[in-house]
Amino acid sequence: MDARREVELAMRGDHDAFASLAAASADRLFALARMILRDTDRAEDAAQEALVKAWRELPRLRDPDKFDAWMRRLLVNACYDEARRTTRRAEVRSIPLHEPGGGDPGPSFVDRDRVDRGLRRIPVEQRAVLVLFHHQGLTHPEIAETLGIPLGTVKSRMRYAVAAMRAAIESDDRGTDAVGEGRTA
Repeated sequence: MDARREVELAMRGDHDAFASLAAASADRLFALARMILRDTDRAEDAAQEALVKAWRELPRLRDPDKFDAWMRRLLVNACYDEARRTTRRAEVRSIPLHEPGGGDPGPSFVDRDRVDRGLRRIPVEQRAVLVLFHHQGLTHPEIAETLGIPLGTVKSRMRYAVAAMRAAIESDDRGTDAVGEGRTA
């Protein structure tokens, strides 16, 4: 059965059709939420919330062909809600000394870690725009449609997000350099 037909059936209350749609999109939704929230548990909560809301709101979907974009929008909004709900707390995270399999972490691990730390330090609205652009490959107009915001707002958030990421990474680098200099002195 094609996706449009499943969406139409689900819009009329077909539980099996919705279960099929949910199963087909669950991994993508979770991955996107994980990139935005940078926390597995919170990402699971946001993905689950988006699916529950999708079931409730599905009869109001205007165009079955826009189901995927609509689901992304529900997910991003659930991520925003989850980020607001969770008070800022210190997160203790163990840094593995080696990649799984025992290899040397190498520069790719270091780069991913720097990016991860930078993403954690910028506002969730900016993080969502970066993730949708860089990881999902959406264009600015697609991001605007997904988030339900004007194109100019997307461009503005992107500009501020890039600047904030750059500042966060540079700040971390300066902190690392200062610690390294303190050890050698």
